[in-house]
Amino acid sequence: MFFNTLRTWVYTEVLMWQAFTKKLDDLRTCQSTCWFMTLLLISLVLIQAGCRSPSEYRMQADGVASDIIAGKQKEAIGKTEPFGIERPSDILRRRLLDEQDLLYSSEASLGTDKLKPIEHWPQEDYPQTASSPDANIPIEPNNAIKISLVDALQIGARNSDDYQSRKENVFRAALDLDLERNDFRNIFRAQAESGLTSNTTGDSTVTTFENSGTVGGTRTLENGIDLSTALAVDLANLLTQGGASSLGLAADTTVSIPLLRGAGRHIVTEPLTQAERDVVYAIWQFERFKRTFAVDVARDYFGVLRQMDGVDNAQENYRSAIASARWSQRLSDAGRVTQIDVDRATQRELEARNGWISAQAQFKNRLDSFKSSIGLPPDARVELDPNDLEQLRERVSTMVEAVIEKTESEATQKTPPADAPIELVPPSNEDAGPLEIDESLAMQLALKSRLDLRAAIGSVYDAQRQVVVRADALRAGLTLGAAATFADDDDDGSLSIKGGRYTALLSLDLPLERTAERNAYRKSIISLEQATRDVQLLEDQIKLAILTELRTLLESRESLKIQALSVIVSEKRVRSSTIFLEAGRIEILALLDAQDALLSAQNSLTSAIINYRIAELGLQRDIGLLQVDTSGLWREFSPEEINYVTEK
Repeated sequence: MFFNTLRTWVYTEVLMWQAFTKKLDDLRTCQSTCWFMTLLLISLVLIQAGCRSPSEYRMQADGVASDIIAGKQKEAIGKTEPFGIERPSDILRRRLLDEQDLLYSSEASLGTDKLKPIEHWPQEDYPQTASSPDANIPIEPNNAIKISLVDALQIGARNSDDYQSRKENVFRAALDLDLERNDFRNIFRAQAESGLTSNTTGDSTVTTFENSGTVGGTRTLENGIDLSTALAVDLANLLTQGGASSLGLAADTTVSIPLLRGAGRHIVTEPLTQAERDVVYAIWQFERFKRTFAVDVARDYFGVLRQMDGVDNAQENYRSAIASARWSQRLSDAGRVTQIDVDRATQRELEARNGWISAQAQFKNRLDSFKSSIGLPPDARVELDPNDLEQLRERVSTMVEAVIEKTESEATQKTPPADAPIELVPPSNEDAGPLEIDESLAMQLALKSRLDLRAAIGSVYDAQRQVVVRADALRAGLTLGAAATFADDDDDGSLSIKGGRYTALLSLDLPLERTAERNAYRKSIISLEQATRDVQLLEDQIKLAILTELRTLLESRESLKIQALSVIVSEKRVRSSTIFLEAGRIEILALLDAQDALLSAQNSLTSAIINYRIAELGLQRDIGLLQVDTSGLWREFSPEEINYVTEK
């Protein structure tokens, strides 16, 4: 029964070749030159159909990978987004190098399209030119470009090397998946050989010219069965007019069926299954990276603005110190203060100058570091928009005004006696921001939404499958093989292939030596334990991050209120000290201390404002609900969406 089935399958495979050879037999009356020209024409057609240029291969790979990514995006994140890895030639980094006349080491700094062609380069059309939205950002050669936070997010998505590498990782995973899928497709091959042999061992030299060709195909089924077939043709015998009566055709077909080790769909398709999941993991990892990258850009951006504000504060403090030193000298000349007070004022002027210079250096260092983080040259002339910091101040102005109003109201009340009990009032959620949600709810949202946690949980399932695969390798190997061979060598001039040679083989591999497989199996169990611990560790890290961000929000909100009051008190203190010093009621040291306190309070207030905003973004990132599109822009989580997320 088995051989009958095999014979039927083999005859089906060679059916089209019988029709082809029938046509050739009808043409045996042609002249030798006609056969040669026909063969040459067929060869050229096959070469043209079977060969592609490197550019065509690249475009084909791009199309396959793009289709895979689009399909896996729907599975991974529930939507599809444009995805490409070709970097435009006019990204902002390159334009800055060119239009601001910045230094660079070689053409590689500008991009692959500027590289000098090398010998044997396969593609004349690579890289292709493409326009970038960065081209809309105007650059004046002698002026710095000003960018906002929105600009910085988009610039980073298009210019950051890390961002580009993360995208390429997704693309590589898609290509790996295509290669694994290819193992279960029909694989066709064709080749031709020509040989010239000269035999001088006899009385005369005998020269023979042999031409042969082979076409065939293989297919691996998902149940583990391997099928292969090949048809060999002796072209010289086939095309020689009046030569041998046999056509020189030979067909060979083999089947291999694993029965024990290596059998079963779950074993055979394991590499394909893992490759399918790896693309999903790569998309999740990229989505997680986009959110982390956006928050990091915002943190660095506001860090530069904070340092910029610190420079302004240090500058005003330096001006105030100069004025105080001059004033103390005039008072000393009038005999109203001692030389010690003058020296104190002069010393503070020197310290203020040092602080001003240090603040400028820190600002420049922070700005250069930020430019590098979004993919721009650190020596590029770039300015940040201070209006983003003013907008943050406006966001918290209502909170600050409420604190001031409450403080002024309490100030009108009678001061408690000195011996009255002291009650410490802990911070409350009375004026909490919209994202200061319950800890348990925040952790619940995070455990449902974090993509890296999904990937970690998926890795546990992957590790379980590996245990199954490694255990299967410990079994005995039993393989059923079969082969059928046909050859047209009956010399009767007939094109039909009568009969054939059939072979059946049963191969048994006893599990006498399985040291490598045994160790691999044990390692797979260890890997499963590690994957499980990775989930536990990541889960704890997520909870810790959520708790930390919520406490940072609370701390920043309270610090914001405290520093706002501190600025008000410090300003009053500076004004009062100035008046009392003019009246001779205090020493100049009190004024100097008040000025130092004002500088510290101003810087602390700016830090509190920025810390609160970054904590809001960080909490959304750690929960996993901060959405970032392909351009790098985010869409923030709204508390109104909580019910929708928890019910998913």
